[in-house]
Amino acid sequence: MSSDATPRHEGAQLDFSRDMSYGDYLRLDQVLSAQQPLSPDHNEMLFIVQHQTSELWMKLMLHELRAAVAAVAADQLPPAFKMLARVSKIMEQLVHAWDVLATMTPPEYSAIRPYLGRSSGFQSWQYRCIEFMLGNKSAAMLKPHAHRPERLAEVEAAWRAPSLYDESLRLLQRRGIAVPASHTERDWTQPYVQSDAVEQAWLTVYRAPQQHWDLYQLGEELTDLEDTFRLWRFRHLTTVARIIGNKTGTGGTSGVGYLQRMLDVVLFPEIWKLRTDL
Repeated sequence: MSSDATPRHEGAQLDFSRDMSYGDYLRLDQVLSAQQPLSPDHNEMLFIVQHQTSELWMKLMLHELRAAVAAVAADQLPPAFKMLARVSKIMEQLVHAWDVLATMTPPEYSAIRPYLGRSSGFQSWQYRCIEFMLGNKSAAMLKPHAHRPERLAEVEAAWRAPSLYDESLRLLQRRGIAVPASHTERDWTQPYVQSDAVEQAWLTVYRAPQQHWDLYQLGEELTDLEDTFRLWRFRHLTTVARIIGNKTGTGGTSGVGYLQRMLDVVLFPEIWKLRTDL
């Protein structure tokens, strides 16, 4: 009996000359041909795949974040909770992805670094959109994308739009909880400024969770999201420190020093401060 007749093949379609296959649906020829190392070094493939897969996860993260922001703005919190929970899980994937890159040793990275030129994750337009959507706004961060007008337009749109936290505060106000106008109608391109009045608004929610259950859950979804985002940043820092030490980054930043400063950025400050003041 031929192997094709064994039970493990029973019922499986084997001829795809007329039908769409798995590889066709996922366009794997295009995806798997996108890894083009520039150096002769074996380890560059790891570096490329690490960053390309991270960009794919970020694509999904942006897809979920955009929908979540729209859902919060439309007072549709149940679907927003699902999307935000998914974003947190995506960030967990990105945290663990650093474990693979951390297997690259300093000599291995030194062998491929000259081939990277001035390219750097600092220039990731998707990452910048994520930062802007989470409220870490900076006009200077538009400049690395000025040479690509279509990408600049996407990054600038995220910079100009209310962030996830901005929309959350506007929702609190619509629900009758006092939030100052300075934080619900403002220039969205400006960095968020912590407010005692905003903390009081969140304290109203957290002191009566049964009365404001969905807003309370929103606060906890934001907490989960920032928690995993901090872990992602921290794991990035430790991986870079392990591989290049205190060398300047390929994109011109101070490398570890820059990443260390980013750890001090708090996206939803009142959500964290209220835990002390409850």
